Amino acid sequence: MTARRRIAVTGMGVVSPAGNDLSTTMAGVVTAKATAAPITLFDATNLPVGFAFEVADLDVEGRIGAREARRIDRSGHLALIAAADALGDAGLAGAVADGLDPGRVAVVAGSGVGGLSTLEEQVRLHAERGREKGPRRVSPMTVPMMMANGPAALVSIAHGFTGPSLCVATACATGANAIGEASRLLRDGTADIAIAGATECAITPTAMAAFANMGALSKRADDPGTASRPFDVDRDGFVMGEGAGFLVLEDWDHAVGRGARIHGELLGYGTTCDAGHITAPSEDGAGAAECLRRALASADLSPADIRHVNAHGTSTPLNDAAESRAMAAVFGPGALPVTSTKGVTGHLIGAAGAVEAAVALVSAIDGVVPPVAGTTEVDPEIDADVVVGEPRSIEVGPVVSTSFAFGGHNAALVLAPA
Repeated sequence: MTARRRIAVTGMGVVSPAGNDLSTTMAGVVTAKATAAPITLFDATNLPVGFAFEVADLDVEGRIGAREARRIDRSGHLALIAAADALGDAGLAGAVADGLDPGRVAVVAGSGVGGLSTLEEQVRLHAERGREKGPRRVSPMTVPMMMANGPAALVSIAHGFTGPSLCVATACATGANAIGEASRLLRDGTADIAIAGATECAITPTAMAAFANMGALSKRADDPGTASRPFDVDRDGFVMGEGAGFLVLEDWDHAVGRGARIHGELLGYGTTCDAGHITAPSEDGAGAAECLRRALASADLSPADIRHVNAHGTSTPLNDAAESRAMAAVFGPGALPVTSTKGVTGHLIGAAGAVEAAVALVSAIDGVVPPVAGTTEVDPEIDADVVVGEPRSIEVGPVVSTSFAFGGHNAALVLAPA
């Protein structure tokens, strides 16, 4: 029987509200530094919720070029920068020119809502110009700027990678699913290297209004910085964020053969669907629990082998409660430290799982569980050891990162230091 291929993590790149690179993001996460504030991307005066976690001071033109940047949606900007940083971290910048076979490099990327800001802007232009002039004012770049597969295509084109280039769109589980599905391409021998992750910019007038009207967003406008409070007794919804995260995954032997620095290993991946409600999770957390069990089985680990969980932890009443039941069912009540980065980054929707996978792996490498920002009193109904106040030191070892989404999509990754 052929041994299953090992998957190395050789590169990580992140752009988030906590920082424009992974190290700055980690510093914000470990110190529980929340940056939610009134929206500056557009006039949010009349919206029911007008605050969010925005990416600030990002040199898009310097990184991408002014002309190219105008032809790409903001979600594409974030994807290109995070993916380039991941490739640079892996020592693969200019890899095609250096002799790497571009056909053996896969790109698996996604987004929950795609180029939504472009779509909304073009609809506005069409309406403002009227029936006669409106259609002629719509940009010919609208389709490539808004299409869901845009981020995967952009990364492939930017680096000349001609292997599989695939789009994943599973709402808030997108980033984790993209990483997990990319690992399958490596395990079955389709590729030697995969750049996997997701991007999202859902801070738009329509998206903010829609999420607010469905009751998903926190309405604590008086104190945006602590509005996202995962697992807290007073949580009232999530705070929208934007960002992108990418991992460079590599066949272990291939990484060793080229002398790559290996950060860690993707040990396992599980994914399921609740098949229940289009927005609400199964109250008993059964689908999420089965997802965790599959991830552990994929990694050939027992629950006792896991050192901590980087939870989805959205700060919504239903998700946090269901997730805590799932963790208790698999690991035991309060059995291991649990954190959520969304108090610092907000909810990055499709990009959440990718950014959190990078955060989880760095946390595992450092042996530190970051505290949950904004949370001061854990809901007594949450049967989990939620880390609050200060970072907690733990034994170095495997960590689980979870993502649960509208539609009942569940994904879990098991990562470990090299």
